[in-house]
Amino acid sequence: GTDRRTVLLESAGSQIASVPLEVADDPCRVLLSSTGLLARTANADPVEISEDARRTKHDVIVSAVAATARGDVGAVTSTGRLLRLSVIDLPQLPDTHAEPNLSGGAQISEFLTLEAGEELICLTTLAEDSPGLAIGTLQGVVKRVVPDYPANKDELEVITLKDGDRIVGATELRTGEEDLVFITSDAQLLRYPAASVRPQGRPAGGMAGVKLAAGAEVLSFTAVDPAAEAVVFTVAGSHGTLDDSVLTSKLTPFDQYPRKGRATGGVRCQRFLKGEDVLVFAWAGPVPARAAQKNGTPAKLPEPDPRRDGSGTPLLEKVAVIAGPPLY
Repeated sequence: GTDRRTVLLESAGSQIASVPLEVADDPCRVLLSSTGLLARTANADPVEISEDARRTKHDVIVSAVAATARGDVGAVTSTGRLLRLSVIDLPQLPDTHAEPNLSGGAQISEFLTLEAGEELICLTTLAEDSPGLAIGTLQGVVKRVVPDYPANKDELEVITLKDGDRIVGATELRTGEEDLVFITSDAQLLRYPAASVRPQGRPAGGMAGVKLAAGAEVLSFTAVDPAAEAVVFTVAGSHGTLDDSVLTSKLTPFDQYPRKGRATGGVRCQRFLKGEDVLVFAWAGPVPARAAQKNGTPAKLPEPDPRRDGSGTPLLEKVAVIAGPPLY
C-alpha cells in the first residue's frame, strides 16, 4: 500500500482545556459607515484616519463609539428615537493594522427596524456620566440631552419634534467643550460653544439654535473640537436644476469662521455665483476629511480655500457624505 501521509502523535496525557463558549465582554468600538453598515472592532484602539492612506470603499465612518462586546449602544434616528443596539449581534472586523473599512459590516436593517423615511443619524454610548447628545434639527432647533437611558427600555425618545421637523445631525459630546455648528441652505454658518445650550431631559423640545431666513433650512449640524484642526465643506447649486455638472464646492479652514451667539444668523460660508441660489450639501468637522459617493466609493475634495465667504470651484466628484476622525 501507499505510505501514510499523516503523522500520529502520542498523547501527552493532559486534559483538553475547556474553550469558553461565551464571548468575553472586552472593550471595543462600534462603527457606522456612510453606507449604513454596522460592525464592531476587535479591541478598544481608537480608529485612526491618516491623510495619505489608500482609500477603499466603505471607509467613511460617520459615527463611532466606545463599547464592550456584550454591552449595548444607542442608535439615534432622524425622528428623535433612540434604539438600543446589542453589540454582540454585530459582525466583528478583523484585527488588522490597516485603517478600517466596513466592507465586512452588515446593514442597519439586520438589527433595527426603521420607519419609512427614517434614517440612522448617529451612535451613542448609554453612559450616564457622558456629556450627552447634541442634536440639531431641520428647522433650526438645538438640544443637549441629559443622558438618562433606563436599562429596561429598548426604545426611547430623545427630543419632541414639531410637525415637519426632523433631526439633521446628532453626536455624543466627549467633553462638553465642543463648538456646535449649524450650516443652512442659504450658506450661513453659525458656531457657538456647547456650554451655551442647557441640557434638557429626553422629552423636552430643545431651544432656538440658529435663526433661519424665510425659506431656508438646516443642511448640517455637527460638534467640532475648537482645539483641533477642522474644515468646512460646502456645495452650491440651483433650486431649479438637478444637473451635477454645474455644482461648485469649497473647502475652507474652520478657524476662519468666528463664534457668534446661539440663535443668531451666522456668517456667509460660500458666495453664490450667477445661477446659484442654494447650498445642496454642507459639513464642518475635523481633518483629515474623507468624502464618499452614495455607494461608498471614495470621492475627491477640492484644495483648501482660505476665503471665508469666497465662491466655489467646479465640483470634482459627486459627494454624498463626508466625515473626519471620530471624536473620542
